[in-house]
Amino acid sequence: MPSVRLSGLPFAAGLVAAAGLVLAACSAGGAASPATPSGGPSTSASAAPATVDALDGRTFVSTAMTGGSLVEGSTVTLTFTGTRLGVHAGCNQMSGDYQLVDGVLKLGQVMTTEMACEAPLMAQDQAIAAFLPGAAATLASDTLALAKDAVTLTLLDTEVANPDRSLEGPRWVVTSIVAGDAVSSLPAGATASLTFGGGSVSVEAGCNTGSGSYTVTGDRIAFDLVGSTLKLCPDDVMALENAVLTTLRGEASYAIDADTLTLTNGSTGLVLTAQP
Repeated sequence: MPSVRLSGLPFAAGLVAAAGLVLAACSAGGAASPATPSGGPSTSASAAPATVDALDGRTFVSTAMTGGSLVEGSTVTLTFTGTRLGVHAGCNQMSGDYQLVDGVLKLGQVMTTEMACEAPLMAQDQAIAAFLPGAAATLASDTLALAKDAVTLTLLDTEVANPDRSLEGPRWVVTSIVAGDAVSSLPAGATASLTFGGGSVSVEAGCNTGSGSYTVTGDRIAFDLVGSTLKLCPDDVMALENAVLTTLRGEASYAIDADTLTLTNGSTGLVLTAQP
């Protein structure tokens, strides 16, 4: 995987214009003052220059931009782990060492993946990469603001923006099947889901449906399935059903991270996403 310096990435103005991302000042390289730029959102009185210690272990997702705009439907995610910064701006993953000097972001050598995406998202990667070095970072509780020249990017801690869902209530739809170290997607057109509530679980296993009871103790769920329909389906759908029912046989461990539920029973498991 080749390495690049974010400060050396070209701005690719033509692609950025196609993306609808107006960051004309980003390539200038000048650090912004920690004060809010003219026309930007007002800064809370509690905002202060960000520090490495205050950001450590936190992930922030973009909520607003002034002086520019992101590709529709995309977000910028920044993950801070010690002195490492991870960046996802819509296409590739970037990571590298960083410092905050009087609240101004300094980046060292950064590694980046090389996926091919739609041109607007690839242009956005380059634009954000050019924007970050020299940006002034201020933190007010759960809100991080990065300001450089006439652009301000506002981000919110994911623990606030996307809190962990409750086990009970949502319809948890299976998105992946885990078998040992392998993770596979569902057969085309197949759906499997679980809905928990009041000690009862409704199961859509892929082909058949059923129900049962469950008991939660710590990070473990004990299942007692009481019955299901007896339809036959194509082999790949029946394989999905077997994975679902195997995971729900006896006791499984579970973990919820934002809107993702992971169930593990021995070498078999399910990854599910919450729907309202």
